[in-house]
Amino acid sequence: MVIIAAFCEPVKAASPFRDLVAQCALLAEVDTGTVLFERNANTPHPADGLAKIMTMIITITAIENGETSLGDFIEMTESARADITSASTTQNIKPGEEMTLSDLMYCAFVGSANEACNLIAEHIAGSVEDFVVMMNARAKELGCESTNFTNPHGQYSEDQYSTAMDQFIIYREAISHPLFEDLSGTFRYTIESTNKSDSRRLMGTNSLLNTSGKYSYRPCTSGLASITYEGGHSFVGFAESDGLSLIVVVLGSDVVIFEDESAEMRNLTESARLFAWGFSEFGWRTVLSQIDLVAKAQVEHGAGADYVNLRPESEIRLLIDKDIPIDDFKLDVDIFSESGGTPLVAPVEAGEILGEVTVTRYDRKTGKTINYGTIRLVANTGIELHRLEFIRIRVSELLSSRAARIVIWALVILIAAYAALVIRYNVIRVKRIQKIKEAKRKLVEERQYDEWD
Repeated sequence: MVIIAAFCEPVKAASPFRDLVAQCALLAEVDTGTVLFERNANTPHPADGLAKIMTMIITITAIENGETSLGDFIEMTESARADITSASTTQNIKPGEEMTLSDLMYCAFVGSANEACNLIAEHIAGSVEDFVVMMNARAKELGCESTNFTNPHGQYSEDQYSTAMDQFIIYREAISHPLFEDLSGTFRYTIESTNKSDSRRLMGTNSLLNTSGKYSYRPCTSGLASITYEGGHSFVGFAESDGLSLIVVVLGSDVVIFEDESAEMRNLTESARLFAWGFSEFGWRTVLSQIDLVAKAQVEHGAGADYVNLRPESEIRLLIDKDIPIDDFKLDVDIFSESGGTPLVAPVEAGEILGEVTVTRYDRKTGKTINYGTIRLVANTGIELHRLEFIRIRVSELLSSRAARIVIWALVILIAAYAALVIRYNVIRVKRIQKIKEAKRKLVEERQYDEWD
């Protein structure tokens, strides 16, 4: 299957998204990276608690590589609480308290426990500082151009920043790991009692997952929200509907307090609005499928057929505005035997490459023609060679050429000359035999005469 889409190039919708309340934002399709909406997507912004996403990526990678396991028991250290201020979100994990790595990950991601992030970092890398080096190295490996981490939990630091585009890249990598999908899709989780604490009931920051809450948005199955004074309200999440998978990033939103003292978290409402807009405006369109018969190629000397149908070697699917009519797409077909001036002669095998088709569309909004790419065309069925007809045509072609006529006449003359020589030889041979017979007859007569005498 071929999916053609422009990475990081915004696609225009019939109804544009309006009145976004956020400093930076991005809505993009997961597999292709096609950008459906963006605002200041490459502008650096405080990374805040979204740093926890990279912390989980590093941890899960270590688990997948066999360097640690979810069941490992880890003891809380004093050093893991060293940078935890009164403004930090914690789960009050006490020094000497033991938890499994799995529970620590839920404390860190679902319960937003900054000390759990530090303890995980020490467990994986030996120190928080070395873990941060791993975080920045992984960000660069993923292609993040404007991201820098200074801690594993996201507590504000002037030198810790990212962009909406980089957060999209990081989250796309994160959800490729099944363990992260489970973790980030959890809204409520209970940590059983430990050696120093009673059980903890955790509630996640992604209220879009809360089916009984006012922010509930069912297509969303994964995400993380963050709030800091410096960076405002932010969110990164994943949603899927009708086969379309989207990641939203909202950075630097705010909270609205109404007269009745109720609040509205704009990072959540704006994310849900962006998701809903993306699903309503865009969809996958199959412009060409592998069963579409696009053209016919003339075939010479075929048994029972003088042409073969051509179909695309692979499928062309586009993520486009739902309002674009399918008739707007144009197919430019090039059949190699016709454009190259060399006839296509049987036999033809099914799947044989015989041409190509280019898909374009005239964009009425911009006045430009968009080229979506070129796909090879192959024979839909095979055609066998008609042998008798092939031989007849070849003989006819041979006899019609001047060189062939000269050769044939030369052969006729040679055959005639040979026949004349054979005849002459046979005549001489017959005469010689007759002379021998005559001589023998005379000899016999002479011997008989002598005997009688």
